[in-house]
Amino acid sequence: MTIAQRMGEAHYGRRRRIEHGRLLEVAQPVSPKMTALKIRVIRPILNLGLRLLGLYRHGYRQYHSLVVRRNTLALRNLPAPFEGYTLLHLSDLHIDLDPSLVDSIGVALAGLRYDCCVMTGDFRNSTVGSWRDVLAPMRRLLALVEAPVYAVLGNHDFVDMVEPLERLGMRFLVNESAPLAWGGEVIHLVGIDDPNIYATHDLEHALRGVPDDGVKILLSHSPVVHREAAAYGIQAVLAGHTHGGQVCLPGGRMLVHNDKSPRHMLRGAWRAGTLQGYTSVGTGACGLPVRFNCPPEVALHALVRVP
Repeated sequence: MTIAQRMGEAHYGRRRRIEHGRLLEVAQPVSPKMTALKIRVIRPILNLGLRLLGLYRHGYRQYHSLVVRRNTLALRNLPAPFEGYTLLHLSDLHIDLDPSLVDSIGVALAGLRYDCCVMTGDFRNSTVGSWRDVLAPMRRLLALVEAPVYAVLGNHDFVDMVEPLERLGMRFLVNESAPLAWGGEVIHLVGIDDPNIYATHDLEHALRGVPDDGVKILLSHSPVVHREAAAYGIQAVLAGHTHGGQVCLPGGRMLVHNDKSPRHMLRGAWRAGTLQGYTSVGTGACGLPVRFNCPPEVALHALVRVP
């Protein structure tokens, strides 16, 4: 089956058109998103400023200081064999920004127990240009993950990345679902395409063949789809995109955020009615390999039964 068929022909065409526009935009000195200005002017100025202020080294240390966060997903009608089943959650790797991050992730993963790994998008740093620099570090990272890996694309990623990364051993869900079998029972991972920049997500398409009464966990690059997810009977949403702010005030207060979701959904565990979710603060960083007062994370989500 082609990527277009997997994603849905209309959404695939839309994504391709937007990707093409982004490739053209970087060559324009002035554009609506100011892409060229950000890459060629603002980012180098920020880099230089942090170095002159003596802050770069501190931010870089935080970027490599991953923490392990543990969360519980209490799911109604969870089959008994899945009690304690654990999902390892990585997000926003931007792995080509500094491939040495793989080593730090390896340290964080050492000794952890999990049954499946999910990755919620943004494998590369830039939103334009070549993405092939992600392949070598992703090969190294996947060799460290001792479980099946499922993923969705983020707003930094191009659809051409799907097949090369799948050849490395992971499985993308591009408006698709995949059954997770355990102890003779099944639950369903559902994955949608980026709901922000591309707006090519399609839950109806993704849920084809998934029983209405099945346990469904949604992978989405952003938590912004929470209302739609609840309407489709999703029990839990795992997301990223926000980086938790990446650069925060002491105590972790965000200075800026890039998502339209309610503020309580921008990092960590959250609820919206009966829907529960978790928004990763990210495993990497974007733009520059620095973080301040917002350490990167790997998250472990343990599934528990609700009668």
